[in-house]
Amino acid sequence: MAHLIDSMAFVGQTPWHGLGNQLTPRQPIEVWARQAGMNWTIEASPVHYLTQLPNLDGSDPKASFHTGKHPKCDILLSFDEQQVLYRSDNQAPLSVVSQRYQVVQPREILEFYRELTEKADFELETAGVLKGGKKLWALARTGQSASIKGKDVSNGYILLATACDGSMATTAQFTSIRVVCNNTLAIALRQGKALGKSSSSLNNQGMVKVPHNTRFDAQSVKQQLGISISAWDEYIYQLNQLSNRKVKNAEVDRYLWQVFNDKTAPISSSFNERAMTKCKSLFEGHGRGAMLESAKGTAYGLLNSVTEFVDHERRAKSTDHRLESAWFGNGAVIKQRALDLAGLMVV
Repeated sequence: MAHLIDSMAFVGQTPWHGLGNQLTPRQPIEVWARQAGMNWTIEASPVHYLTQLPNLDGSDPKASFHTGKHPKCDILLSFDEQQVLYRSDNQAPLSVVSQRYQVVQPREILEFYRELTEKADFELETAGVLKGGKKLWALARTGQSASIKGKDVSNGYILLATACDGSMATTAQFTSIRVVCNNTLAIALRQGKALGKSSSSLNNQGMVKVPHNTRFDAQSVKQQLGISISAWDEYIYQLNQLSNRKVKNAEVDRYLWQVFNDKTAPISSSFNERAMTKCKSLFEGHGRGAMLESAKGTAYGLLNSVTEFVDHERRAKSTDHRLESAWFGNGAVIKQRALDLAGLMVV
């Protein structure tokens, strides 16, 4: 089966799918652009369509064609309200968008991290191209790390991604990765500075979204995201609270039902028995890191059973389809709901 990933580069352990170019740490942005397959630009061209000139005598075009009178004449016209986006390197089409659409170039995704990697303790770990160029992303480690009860390590990251096919806004968000199982979880922050009349928005999941009718401003996004030590400390405090909260069997079942079901719908129409059963098995000892002191029998372990299921076990066409869902799609929604519900256990 074909992969969604068109090209990528990475530092450290080989990714889930075995694809990509491995780099040594601390490579410059220029090397990342080349090795991640992001050294091209998104170009635009007006939309054109092919039609026929009317017959000179005003007769029916089909009749004129069949009688041999006034042969048809094709003409190419433009539709100025729309434009085609395409790759500069291979001219492959990417999407059809309005003239108001603000393109975010592949290089802009990487340049977002230049100052952070050169002047702060950030390090790019993976970047690449999905769906032939329709989606682009880069993930950088922030340098922030913490241990839950001594051995359960989580590292902080910032993910920046965009799409040019209408499937998502340009999105920047904090993400943590649990080292023992490589699970990802968006960091739910209550911080972030809104910048007056900026069209980008900071939602309550610690995520900044810039719609494509607005110019992408990297510095504004960083300011709104509130890249800070205090934000990470707040998140780790929340995880420590979860690791101290023991859960009972009835709470496990109730939590998993709430995570995987729409509470407004009848059980018969939305019940996801396989997901619940698998997560419960992961929680009870079959998950990676499930027997660590931080996770065994705790709300933190319960949360990680969901993130492991979404990132590694959930049914998908391929592993990189699962990745796209876990970062950008329904999988990300499930993980956020799991974090929100776990938080209610320690209120």
